[in-house]
Amino acid sequence: MGSPLDDFVESLQEKILEETRQAYGEKVLERWMNPRFMGRLSSPDGHARIKGVCGDSMEMFLSFNNERVSAASFMTDGCGSTTACGSVAAEMAIGKNPEELLEITGEAIEESLGGLPKAERHCALLAATALQEALHEYMIRRTGKTEDRG
Repeated sequence: MGSPLDDFVESLQEKILEETRQAYGEKVLERWMNPRFMGRLSSPDGHARIKGVCGDSMEMFLSFNNERVSAASFMTDGCGSTTACGSVAAEMAIGKNPEELLEITGEAIEESLGGLPKAERHCALLAATALQEALHEYMIRRTGKTEDRG
């Protein structure tokens, strides 16, 4: 048993964690506390950095081998929901070809997390958009074309 202050702090932390779990769900909490695929790839084939409507920014890094994503990672300065969404987006990208990457939408990311509070749904869109922009950069590098995506 610690001091009364230590006991109070521990109790408060447990309460905050439980309230967060209730509001966001176990999957979001797990990805927020222990994000996977977070970091920068040293020589990505595709990279994008965008800023969301909330002010959070998301970077997505993709490496390809034989037209499939061999490695993916993300970085963010955002909130827990943005971190969770970036983690899921990077994981979903691995093993996919460019056409399959187009199927990774904000809705797909949100569904993978078991849902997000309405006010946090833009985080999934931010992750999906960063992923699509990284794919776009890869395609430009690969084909040399910079045509309008219209």
